[in-house]
Amino acid sequence: MESPRKPYIYEAIISFLFLIVIMGVGIVGFGSDPHIPMLIGTAFVALMAIRLGYKWQDIEQGMINGIIQALQSVIILAIIGVLIGVWLLSGVVPTMIYYGLNIISPTIFLVATVLICSITSIATGTSWGTAGTIGIALMGVAKGLNIPAPIAAGAIISGAYFGDKISPLSDTTNLAPAMAGTDVFTHAKYMIKSNSITYIITIIFFLVIGFRFGGKNVDLSAIEQIQSGLYASFNISPMLLLPPIIVIILVAKKMPAIPGIFVGVILGMIFAPIFQGANLGNILSASYSGYVSETGIATIDELLTAGGLEGMMYSISLTIIAMMFGGIMEKTGQLEVIVNALLKRIKGVGGLVTLTTATCVASNITMPEQYISIVVPGRMYAKTYREKGLHPKTLSNVLESAGTITAPLIPWNTCGAFMYSVLGVSATSYGKWAIMNYSTPILVIVLAFMGSKLVIEKIEDDPETIIATAD
Repeated sequence: MESPRKPYIYEAIISFLFLIVIMGVGIVGFGSDPHIPMLIGTAFVALMAIRLGYKWQDIEQGMINGIIQALQSVIILAIIGVLIGVWLLSGVVPTMIYYGLNIISPTIFLVATVLICSITSIATGTSWGTAGTIGIALMGVAKGLNIPAPIAAGAIISGAYFGDKISPLSDTTNLAPAMAGTDVFTHAKYMIKSNSITYIITIIFFLVIGFRFGGKNVDLSAIEQIQSGLYASFNISPMLLLPPIIVIILVAKKMPAIPGIFVGVILGMIFAPIFQGANLGNILSASYSGYVSETGIATIDELLTAGGLEGMMYSISLTIIAMMFGGIMEKTGQLEVIVNALLKRIKGVGGLVTLTTATCVASNITMPEQYISIVVPGRMYAKTYREKGLHPKTLSNVLESAGTITAPLIPWNTCGAFMYSVLGVSATSYGKWAIMNYSTPILVIVLAFMGSKLVIEKIEDDPETIIATAD
């Protein structure tokens, strides 16, 4: 029997173009979730595989191989769903937010906004949830200070996305290392190195801008209402900061991600009855279905109604479908011919990082969903990074620094559209003020050409944290 043939470049391009079109029509045209367009794209690339001479058994094996590569990420996402539910129930997340809101001050309002949104996003693992709740309240405070809405929105988005990018509770923070081939804690710790530079730049920028609006009386009633609501609904205590501190210590001691996160789950389950009077039924319910906040304050209830294993199924299902697409593309050699064509004029690590960055941004523009800007480039370049002796965390850092963080800068991307809907400011207006979001990919490229270990690390430097391959 004839063996499957190697795809022509135009066939691989057609597969990607079909995905781009169906994603664009579904998400931008009809406002749908990306799952079904992604599934239709997977069906199309399977038909292309048949055209290339592959049997169904081979196509199915390609999908399965793709899913296997993401299984650790899927397990971690499931456990994190449970973690968020019990940390909300036990008061851990509310305590972090409560103390974070204490740093509000009119003179340093913009800096405080970045810090508060960072803390909230780290605690909840969601930039969307942060912007849609705390962000809305901070926009109201900014109005009272006569701070232009685009500047305030830029500070909110900068802080929210920084926290989202380094939070082990974030789905994208788990997805990027899964695509590259390392673990979430290795990825998060490595990202802090380069991202701390742009974060400091962001803080200094908003500190300087903020002095223009300092010294004015401001109505902090919206913030005080949130704090009062948290204090009335939860037993707020510094002791509730212990679970995240212990998890951070375990990470520093290089405990693997799954047991490290599960320790946080156990601590949350222990603290829930001690501090909030929860019973076993409450704990089990929050673990599966998520925590339901009923404080009567809309901002708090929207932010704190989250978590649970069930709540992570959106991200888990999309990851599985996306890996089915990537698995077929890899199995049939379609990814390989596209990458080879792109790499012909690329020389050196700096060029590779630049190409990866450009691919992530292009994905955000053409397939307007941040998950896809991580999955597609991740599967495209994982093998190339390894062949050049680069540690997978080098790739995962680029994926998040160019994929996740640039998504809200695209008006028609799901992230840009969401930020407009909750903050009332378009991406074209707040874009230049979202310092963190556009300076991060630029800095990564610059550091890559310099050969800095802040963004470039070899496999031999940390071989123990390579947990998957693209083969």
